[in-house]
Amino acid sequence: MSKNTLLTTATGSPVPDDDTSISAGPRGPLTWDNHYTFEKLAHFNRERIPERVVHARGTGAYGTFTLTRSMSEWTIADFLQREGEQTEAFVRFSTVGGGQDSSDYARDPRGFAVKFYTAEGNYDMVGNNTPVFFLRDAIKFPDFIHSQKKNPRSNLPDPAAMYEFWANHPQSLHQVTILMSDRGIPASYRHMHGFSSHTFSFWNAEGERFWFKWHFKTDQGIRNLSPEEAAAMPPFGAQQDLVEAIDRGDFPSWTAKVQIMTEAQARDYHINPFDLTKIWPHGDFPLIEVGRLELNRNVENYFAETEQACFAPSNLVPGIGASPDKMLQGRLLAYQDAHRYRVGVNANQLPVNAARCPVHHYQRDGAMAGCPVAGGNNQGSGVNFYPNDGINAGAPVPEPRVAEPPMPLEEEAWVNRYPVGADEDHYSQAGDLFRWMDDAQREGLARAIAEGLSQASPSVQERMLEQFARADAEYAARVEAALKARA
Repeated sequence: MSKNTLLTTATGSPVPDDDTSISAGPRGPLTWDNHYTFEKLAHFNRERIPERVVHARGTGAYGTFTLTRSMSEWTIADFLQREGEQTEAFVRFSTVGGGQDSSDYARDPRGFAVKFYTAEGNYDMVGNNTPVFFLRDAIKFPDFIHSQKKNPRSNLPDPAAMYEFWANHPQSLHQVTILMSDRGIPASYRHMHGFSSHTFSFWNAEGERFWFKWHFKTDQGIRNLSPEEAAAMPPFGAQQDLVEAIDRGDFPSWTAKVQIMTEAQARDYHINPFDLTKIWPHGDFPLIEVGRLELNRNVENYFAETEQACFAPSNLVPGIGASPDKMLQGRLLAYQDAHRYRVGVNANQLPVNAARCPVHHYQRDGAMAGCPVAGGNNQGSGVNFYPNDGINAGAPVPEPRVAEPPMPLEEEAWVNRYPVGADEDHYSQAGDLFRWMDDAQREGLARAIAEGLSQASPSVQERMLEQFARADAEYAARVEAALKARA
């Protein structure tokens, strides 16, 4: 007969009884020396870290990224140099607006975040399943999310608030058109595309910079649900679908592609290449195949891995940089700050977030810094400042080789607030998307919009119809007819 593992307290002391607390007699109250009972209750009270404000409900899995084309012409990024090389990755999918209590089948964008564990550090591609977003400036993000959350009085979904925000921000029209279309409710995480949405930058060994966008095209094909089909699905169905597919060896995959724009093209292009509400037309900037992303291993512990996974657009590697995209600039700060608040200042030392390459820096202390799982001995007694007298003995030093080339700015640029001009085109790309749809898709779009817009005030309805009309007259006519049908 095998010997059982000894049950202990969190500090390793043997536990004599895990069924009964110490009490003053069989019917009396508990006593203050129930330290083990208190330990269990105190830990239980803290078993949930703060929920993500956005992307709260999600699922993740590990896999590999295989490079199929060397990108050395455009970037020094180590994992994009050698055809056939594989890089371990962790991917988290999510809904965006709802909390943990929401459904996997809400009409909502889907998060599509990829963590590449490269030989020169972790690179995070933190995107969505849509190539654009509702906003172009991070200052509006809290307002937008507030409008998408539950009503503060009733704690119920509030379509009137959503459309009130959109009516006041025509820049959202392109993404609204995508969200309310047939692609607004993906059938599963396996059957949707992923996009960086933002513009990022490559730079090569010659110090030349190129702007680029990621596209991850699902190899399973696009599948979406109607509102009626979504209502019949279990709220956790997308997570179940992904877990079971990987468990049975049906590994989902995506073909990774990029669009690339030179600095010269960006200066003269008729669309602002750093506007998150706009796409780059493929006819001008065709997709270039880069590699293949496959998911082939489920997590062992959802909380330790998926729930504590921390993705941030600021997790960049040599050869990949940011851009002047104003939404991206805000996310470079906000995402890491969210993780420090939600998980802790040493969140990047947790296994799911930890780099697979050696890590050497002068940051120490803070919660969990001495935990063996999260960084070992807190860097021991070595100096934690730079420069120092230990440099010749192997202390960490900067590497000038990986310096990013200067980012170009407009000549004679003045530091100021630059509001969107009255002549800004919020409408043509939304109109192009509407005209691309067939008759049934246009009708479904109009019905989906009318379902929520019907709950908004007449003023909001009027402003939204004006936006639709500026995109395409038929677009407005169909929505107006759908509103009247609901009256």
